[in-house]
Amino acid sequence: MSQVIWITGLSGAGKTTLATELVNSLRSQDQHVIQLDGDELREVFDPFKDNPQSHNRKGRLALAMQYAQLCRVLANQNLTVVIATISLFKEIHSWNRTNLPNYFEIFLDVPLDELRRRDPKIIYHRFDRGEIKNVAGLDVEIDEPLSPDWLEVFDKHKPISKLVNELLNELGKK
Repeated sequence: MSQVIWITGLSGAGKTTLATELVNSLRSQDQHVIQLDGDELREVFDPFKDNPQSHNRKGRLALAMQYAQLCRVLANQNLTVVIATISLFKEIHSWNRTNLPNYFEIFLDVPLDELRRRDPKIIYHRFDRGEIKNVAGLDVEIDEPLSPDWLEVFDKHKPISKLVNELLNELGKK
């Protein structure tokens, strides 16, 4: 059975980490799973990613729609697609619910102070120093999902293994 599992949250929220662990668990159950990552997809769909217009709301929305379309194409080939992407736009959330098979939306809600502490790509620090603009959640308006299928509010004491087990249990209920 095909499915699209859309993991969203701001930069540094742990989307890729969760996606990787989830995909590994699903593959260990012999499921046909493909993992997509917003950073890697940006390189494919936006080869001139240094263009500031591609990072503003309009550019990000256009890329998110391409990601969603790709997920539909892959899911229509009877694959489970796990995608980790910021893509925090109500238009995308709505389109996904209407057009993606067995859509399951995950929102990783991590406080900005924790994201700034993690800052794996040094995005927040570079923004604070005025080196970059168009950062989702700072100067680019985002839309948190209104009703994600699974909301994970940051808990520094919860290990990724527990998170994945909880998520697998939730996915098993659908």
